[in-house]
Amino acid sequence: MLRALLTLWMMFACVVIARAETVVFTDVNVVPMDRERVVSRTTVIVTDGVIASIGIKAKLPAETPVIDGKGAWLFPGLADMHNHVTSRDDLTLLLANGVTTMLNMGEATNSFAGRTRIAVNGGEVPGPFIYTAFVVDSDPQYGHFVVRTPDEARAIVRLAKANGYSFMKVYTNLSAGAFAGLAEEAGAQGIGVVGHNVKAVGLARQLAAGQSMVAHVEEFFYGFFPEPPADDQQAAPDAARIAEAIALVKAHGAFVTSDLFNYRTIAAQFGKPEVVKAYLAAPEARYLSPADRLAWAGSSYQKKAVDLSRRVAFEARFVKAMADAGVPLITGGDAPTIPGQVPGFALHGEIDAMLGAGVTPWQVLSAATRTPGEFIAKTVPGAAKFGVIAPGYGADLLLVADNPLMKPATLRAPLGVMAGGRWHDAATLKAMLADVAAKRAAP
Repeated sequence: MLRALLTLWMMFACVVIARAETVVFTDVNVVPMDRERVVSRTTVIVTDGVIASIGIKAKLPAETPVIDGKGAWLFPGLADMHNHVTSRDDLTLLLANGVTTMLNMGEATNSFAGRTRIAVNGGEVPGPFIYTAFVVDSDPQYGHFVVRTPDEARAIVRLAKANGYSFMKVYTNLSAGAFAGLAEEAGAQGIGVVGHNVKAVGLARQLAAGQSMVAHVEEFFYGFFPEPPADDQQAAPDAARIAEAIALVKAHGAFVTSDLFNYRTIAAQFGKPEVVKAYLAAPEARYLSPADRLAWAGSSYQKKAVDLSRRVAFEARFVKAMADAGVPLITGGDAPTIPGQVPGFALHGEIDAMLGAGVTPWQVLSAATRTPGEFIAKTVPGAAKFGVIAPGYGADLLLVADNPLMKPATLRAPLGVMAGGRWHDAATLKAMLADVAAKRAAP
């Protein structure tokens, strides 16, 4: 009882600070992510959820909340641009891991896409700012909403926009006609097109038609690189074609979601039930919902042996080449639908995987902050600016112990998270995680 009261008190204290009109960070080293630099030992003023100034010590009322950074590092909040989070507890996991912006990439429940999204984005419920994508296919095989004709596709774009969706996600078996109708209507309605390779169309024609984001790097295996030989279906593509793939993406100004951690996690469990058991025994698995635990345990990946090791290695090489060529990469995965990916923790897995592929810390952290902000600015009319610490940008901020450009792992243990101008200190974040673990504890 005492613990519950303490948790409630901490959360109440957080809300009081969070709803203040002005909050001041003092003595912080700012990593603004507008370019590779640090602004040392300075002051940042947040007003009404927006960064008002950096380095200006304004005279403020005595009761203004002050967060003394004591030389810690202030960094933009992280963005998870591909997940399937649909619960408030999973939103808590994201927030406690420093994620302040998310994109649900399909199959959000009506209540999440409507009530929860509105409540979180309006500041009534703690969590990252939510964008949603409505997923369509022309085959019911994967359980997605089915449209088969151009007229049906145009109609669903209008309905999705009316219901607050920012994106249309195209799936693998969408018909060519439906894709054409969807892309045309999405352009007219100002709603972005994202998603998979559509087998009947192919990535080259999809990007030419206005698709702004490829949802997984692995989609290039199916929609750009030539089919592997019949006697070796899991062969890696020819590395000589990487430059051609990069040129295609850059020609259309498209964004690509790096999913190295996701693909590696899937590859590791094919035909190996013991790997899934290890995923379920990992410390972060205590935060999984019972339904996700059951789904992981029954995953079909472990029932068929497939060796994807060469493709895993190729994808890492491909991502590094894209980063070095200036392709706008954004971070994401598939949590919690893929065994091994827990919301929030999976994003840090992706950061580690990109670093392991030789992508520089600046490039990786740009993919988790600045570039998602550019993606949303380009594809969602009127969206608030985020991903950079600068006046006029949303106050989505992490306070961490070390310089993330030198030690990215510091992002795993934030000293505090500000989401939409609402401050949550480390004790509050810890209490939030404990609450989720307690509610989801296995009987």
